[in-house]
Amino acid sequence: MKSYINVDKNMIVNTTIGDIEVTWHDVRQAPFSLHGFHEPQSTPFFHRVPADVAEATSEGVALLSRESAGGRVRFSTNSPYIAIRAKFLVVGRSSHLTLISTSGFDLYLDGEFGSRYIKEFRMPYDMTDYYEQIVELGEAQMRSYTVNFPVHAVVESLEIGLKPGAELGAATPYRDIAPILFYGSSIVHGTAATRPGNIYPAILSRELNVDFRNIGFSGRAKGETALAKWMATLPMSVFVCDYDHNASSVEELERTHYPLYEIIRAQNPDVPYIMVTRPDYWTLPAQQEQILQRRDVIMTSYLRARAAGDKNVYFIDGLSFNVAPHQYEMSVDGVHPNDAGFVRMADSIGTVVKHVLEKRKS
Repeated sequence: MKSYINVDKNMIVNTTIGDIEVTWHDVRQAPFSLHGFHEPQSTPFFHRVPADVAEATSEGVALLSRESAGGRVRFSTNSPYIAIRAKFLVVGRSSHLTLISTSGFDLYLDGEFGSRYIKEFRMPYDMTDYYEQIVELGEAQMRSYTVNFPVHAVVESLEIGLKPGAELGAATPYRDIAPILFYGSSIVHGTAATRPGNIYPAILSRELNVDFRNIGFSGRAKGETALAKWMATLPMSVFVCDYDHNASSVEELERTHYPLYEIIRAQNPDVPYIMVTRPDYWTLPAQQEQILQRRDVIMTSYLRARAAGDKNVYFIDGLSFNVAPHQYEMSVDGVHPNDAGFVRMADSIGTVVKHVLEKRKS
């Protein structure tokens, strides 16, 4: 019996771009702009944290910081099609993840009124370390694009293919605001989004037209001092702290949560600092008491900071993300948000981020 992949033509993935003429361009070269990476022009693969900082943090962070979650390349072109040629050092696979999330890229058109999803670049099912894909755009006109990198893969190289002779220029820039920094667990990392552009930091970034850094580590964000000190040196307009899930206990969260705030705040006295609690209260009834205890720890950090005179710290209650009547439909496994859950998070956190950015301008 044939599988649906053999029957439904929409499931077929071409392994190459065929006979279409393409001129290849390395995204590490101008006029491409790369976002969300650490020194991408000078490193052998795309990664998010300096190797020495990641290794000083933990073995898990050293591995996961190599994954390209939240990375983007932006450019403009009048080519009627855009191709990619990607090479990987590692491709992650898990029952929680789609292949498009682990090793796919997705394409957005950036315009005056925000960014619009165009198409994903899909890899063959049996792809191990390399593939090519092409997206037809139709009419040839100069437009600006963003390509989002995979969530759980280590990307060695990426080339963009355009029609020979097509113009290639700089992207429409983000707003002239420092990036938003998101620090946290697998939820920040983007685990279980169906494709890279659906992680909540990316959704929020598109809605506000503001650059961002994804400092999320699946299972390994524990508020470590080494990483906190490095994050404190980065340019940022807002710091979003969302690592509740990864502390191994209520006591560990209590030991690390306020000290992390102090490290970031010491070097960034005026940056809005947003504390977020986990969103899975409704789907994990056996853990509800512990989830509330963790929530109390984060609320205590918030109130302590406010009592110390910090008027630029904010608290977001994860219990409010997934509300009736669909509170049980917002995750893949009761823990990791699906695309609908990420939209809920982006809307809720984005409301506060937009407020604090507008407040800074006034």
